[in-house]
Amino acid sequence: MRKPLLLLLLAALCLPLQAQFTVDGQIVQRSEYRHGFNQLIPEGEDGAFFIAHRVRLRAQYEMDKFHFYASVQDIRTWGSTPQAKVTDLFLSLHQGWAQYDFHDNWSVRLGRQELNYDNARLVGNLDWALQARAHDFALVKYEKEDFKLHFGGGYNQDGQALTGNIFTVPNQYKTAQMLWMQKEGDNYKLAFMGWNDGRQFVNRDTAGGLLDKGQHFRTTLGLSTLRFIFGRTTLSGFYYHQLGKDGAGRDLNAFDVSAQVQQTLFSNLEKGSSFKAALGFEILSGTDTGAPGDESNSFAPLYGTNHAHNGYMDYFYVGGRWANNVGLQDYYLKLRNRFNSNFFTQLGGHVFLAQATPTGFVSGSLQELDPYLGTELDFSLGYIFHPAVSLQFGYSQMFASDTFEALSGIGEFDGRQNWAYLMFIFRPTMKNKNIGILF
Repeated sequence: MRKPLLLLLLAALCLPLQAQFTVDGQIVQRSEYRHGFNQLIPEGEDGAFFIAHRVRLRAQYEMDKFHFYASVQDIRTWGSTPQAKVTDLFLSLHQGWAQYDFHDNWSVRLGRQELNYDNARLVGNLDWALQARAHDFALVKYEKEDFKLHFGGGYNQDGQALTGNIFTVPNQYKTAQMLWMQKEGDNYKLAFMGWNDGRQFVNRDTAGGLLDKGQHFRTTLGLSTLRFIFGRTTLSGFYYHQLGKDGAGRDLNAFDVSAQVQQTLFSNLEKGSSFKAALGFEILSGTDTGAPGDESNSFAPLYGTNHAHNGYMDYFYVGGRWANNVGLQDYYLKLRNRFNSNFFTQLGGHVFLAQATPTGFVSGSLQELDPYLGTELDFSLGYIFHPAVSLQFGYSQMFASDTFEALSGIGEFDGRQNWAYLMFIFRPTMKNKNIGILF
């Protein structure tokens, strides 16, 4: 990776005067204490503590109607490599695309790129995860005043083979198509999202011979943004529906619906201070644990930034966890106090219940379980020291139920489930100085 970067920088010295070449970067360093993060920690297990970082170098070249962008990043945990080393596998390409503006309002972008839409529930750049997410995609964009239209697709393969088209990269679509439209006014925003993806499947006989191959197609359609502002009150929500086949080939019929009311209780524009409250819910459909094996009602958030939804301890849908399960009902209240333009605190509470019917063994017999899964409290703090530097802190605690313990399958869990982090963020050219906090 060093030689391409050196050539890129040297080429900048030879660019014509009418071209523009910029180089910038970011550093995110996060220390975490995990004692029940992502999954309930069993009784007697020790919590984990570590420090990790993302270092990202970005280069952009613009000339007339042509744009070239590339970013490389190093993702590692402190101490995961020896002090004296020749090389490692932690440096990678995050984005690399070219864009051509072929009309005043039309452009096409080709290459590896972030896709980040609406509130990142279905399609997001996963900025909270240090590695983030990017797609190999072709994207066409039409943007004029208050209307935007984006559509495109991707076709993925393992490599440049001479024969065969079987795709084997795990947890990845082979083909995908997307359509997104947004209309925005002074007091409203409306958006539609359509996403269709195909997952490779292969059936073989007992000797390993190929019997059948193809793709299972899953289609997700939805009103991805519904937002209306009435003075100090904002009403928002979204609705998605999924049809087709899931990755295992089961018939799919699932939904995700959310609604929220946000109220500004106090604001001082001159000082930059405010106090806001948000009350809402999200319901993701699930499958009864005793349902037939050829049907699924479990909604999959697909490629969203799941950390920003359903509590910050990432029990639900992050990294595939809770997929093909009993779904989720999330009822929440969030309070944010902004002391000034540089300092805020936020407190959120979530009450979680199963959407479908959970069952489990009680006293040796299979019985329906209480749908209540638990209550999570999330405290967050953000402080901007400098236009380029900010600090972020969070502490969360989960009060899990016996049903959640039974569905997690870990045996007896510790009575204290908590998580904390402290994050240093250096992003001089990005407007968002905080990461992963949704209000």
